[in-house]
Amino acid sequence: MKYRTKGTCSSSIDVELDNGIIKSVHFTGGCNGNLQGISRLVEGMPAEEAISRLKGIKCGFKPTSCPDQLALALESIVGTAN
Repeated sequence: MKYRTKGTCSSSIDVELDNGIIKSVHFTGGCNGNLQGISRLVEGMPAEEAISRLKGIKCGFKPTSCPDQLALALESIVGTAN
């Protein structure tokens, strides 16, 4: 699934899940090294766990961040948006 980010340097996130487990995450744009690190850390993790760890993280004075946008993308896939 391709998720269009809002309010971040990255423009989109490609996410693949299998039975609620994150199989792959690829960011377009943003801080390449940091986002590769985040992607590798969450691969193999249940989507619900990644959401609880990443949701609400802010970047500087921005109201969101790439990790927060990943949490929102995952919520849109697994249907847990509040």
